[in-house]
Amino acid sequence: MMRRMVLLLVLSCSVSFAADNATPVSPSLANEARAALDRGVKWLVAKQAPDGSWSNPDFPALTALPLWVLAQSGQSETAAIERAVAHILTAVNPDGSICRTPREVKKGGGLCNYNTAITMVALNALGRPELTPIIQKARSLIAGSQHLGDDMYEGGMGYDPATGRPYADLSNSYIAYEAMRLTENVEDLRKQGETRADLDWEAAQKFIQRVQNLPGSNDQPWASDDPAERGGFAYKPDSSMAGAVTNTDGTVRLRSYGSMTYAGLLSFIYAKVDKDDERVKSAFDWSAKYFTLEENPGMGLQGLFYFYNVLAKALAAHGDEVLVKPDGTRIAWREALIKKLISLQKTEADGTGYWVNSEGRWWEADPTLVTAYSLLALEIALPD
Repeated sequence: MMRRMVLLLVLSCSVSFAADNATPVSPSLANEARAALDRGVKWLVAKQAPDGSWSNPDFPALTALPLWVLAQSGQSETAAIERAVAHILTAVNPDGSICRTPREVKKGGGLCNYNTAITMVALNALGRPELTPIIQKARSLIAGSQHLGDDMYEGGMGYDPATGRPYADLSNSYIAYEAMRLTENVEDLRKQGETRADLDWEAAQKFIQRVQNLPGSNDQPWASDDPAERGGFAYKPDSSMAGAVTNTDGTVRLRSYGSMTYAGLLSFIYAKVDKDDERVKSAFDWSAKYFTLEENPGMGLQGLFYFYNVLAKALAAHGDEVLVKPDGTRIAWREALIKKLISLQKTEADGTGYWVNSEGRWWEADPTLVTAYSLLALEIALPD
């Protein structure tokens, strides 16, 4: 299951975050969750195109996410897996990237970082030795794509290094950080004398803290110590998708919001920042203060299922099973998330199930993408 991957990640990063004491959910809820997983997996398999792709074949990550689900689900959908792998391999490039130039130009171009990072994780989850060289080459590409210029974006990742412009955001960065941690095992399989690939994790920490509302560690002038913002995260060091406010003295402050706060928390964990570090503590505190599953805090329904996905990953890796809100309310997050995801699943006439967001920003009108996000989040939240 996906949760086992998270536990292995925690152990491999030598972080003392206890993720092996997951709070059990009731047997009836666990059974409901497994039934929802089964409906979702069957829906994905039924929606796979004959060429092995899902959704839009121009973007390998849209095939890799369902493949990741199948690889971790424990179900033997071997034919679907074989078709997906064959399709993904057609997008592997000589430089190690796994992406295509899309027929329809979208913002971010071919989204090379997203596609390569997500796809290499999915391929690695299969545990097939013949895929190791592809994953190793992808790691080298991602490592070489980290922005290391002497500017506010140092240590982060952008959409595509081929653009040549200095740019990085926390969403691209978290996905790349995750990919590099979850595929670390292939480095020990490199041929003797071959250069190992890794990120500059100290630089990564610099970037992560430059997106956090935490004066003292963030050297950007917008960082706020306002209790409403402290510890939360923006989108990149100079903007937030949740907007900004201007103080009476003219100082512009970027607003924190949910999905990027969990992405920031998880990024610090990947960068091996200690749980007692104020950057991690304040991010977790912001998450507890504004915990809700009714919206992506600060963004409404926009990016809601991306939010569920990264929330599950971050809280599982962090290790605290209960969040305490300022009024003393205690929330067992696994049970709450499982119930919410089950309630949002839509059922087809054939008994299969899927998820989709009524707010389509960031591609969440695509049920394949949203169903993959949801299934991965459900697998993480469901204790073994």
